[in-house]
Amino acid sequence: MNRYHRQMLFAPIGEDGQQALAKSAVLVVGVGALGTVICDQLVRAGVGRIRIIDRDYVELHNLQRQSLFDETDVAEVLPKAIAAKQKLEKINHEIQIEAIVGNATRKNIDELVQGMDVVMDGTDNFATRFLINDACFKHHIPYSYGGVVSSRGMTAFFIPGKTPCLRCMVRDSQSSQGQTCDTVGVLSPAVNMISSLQVVETLKYLTNNETSLRNSMHVIDVWQNRQYDMRFGKPVSACPTCQTQQYPALKALAKDEEVVLCGRNTVQIHHVSKLDLGEWEQRLKKVATVQRTPFLLRAKPNDEIDFVIFPDGRVLVQGTENVTLARTEYDRYIGS
Repeated sequence: MNRYHRQMLFAPIGEDGQQALAKSAVLVVGVGALGTVICDQLVRAGVGRIRIIDRDYVELHNLQRQSLFDETDVAEVLPKAIAAKQKLEKINHEIQIEAIVGNATRKNIDELVQGMDVVMDGTDNFATRFLINDACFKHHIPYSYGGVVSSRGMTAFFIPGKTPCLRCMVRDSQSSQGQTCDTVGVLSPAVNMISSLQVVETLKYLTNNETSLRNSMHVIDVWQNRQYDMRFGKPVSACPTCQTQQYPALKALAKDEEVVLCGRNTVQIHHVSKLDLGEWEQRLKKVATVQRTPFLLRAKPNDEIDFVIFPDGRVLVQGTENVTLARTEYDRYIGS
């Protein structure tokens, strides 16, 4: 236990808390900006088993904020989950690390959360966050939420049966209006602060220090020097996740399917019921070549991918039949 000596000297953890960490299992969904910091701190803290899942690979622009990766990972085009596992095992070979290259979906989320003590959010979109939220409350597993864009971030630690859930704090309609890091940028210090706050709440829970939990949604803006807490109140009475147990994100609704359009080198994604073409024209013209008609908006952010956006919420990702790649590009620029 010499590795954790300084942490064990901290009275709320001590030897009993350290042993509890060694027996704990945590799922980290997404090993990007938030997820790399989360994994690094969990491994150094001695959490015994960590399962990570990420669908993306390491690119040069990731290095500004994704602290586990380096230029070698970029050159080798390593999947983030694999690159993270390699780095984490060099930090602490005693930790059991399971790396999954893939996407968290309705089809695999129940299996992913099985046997976990906490699920930690390292994602970049609310569709996946609502999926995690519903799965955690269905299986009675705490959910550590975190999100960062620009210089702003927010985080909360939700416990089924004791706190409201993410749906109580953030409505579906609000999530579809969010900005993304690929449209407005992101500051690394904001990422580090939010992910560190996620980890410390998780450590409190895993070491049986629940009385020290924040019990709020904590919001910061590191550039404007602002921070505040939205204290947890009572759950929303009709919340379909934590009150009526409908878990809408886990249900296979037709509009939620990601469909490969045969022979068109295109994937259709339909996650929201409405998209304002004028609003999205203004957002995307900063990072893409855009063309708007009365019926659709076409946006080309790079040489490989085109988006065709329809008012009914449908988005065609043209230039690929790879659903994972299409969803990655969608989350980067649409983010709903």
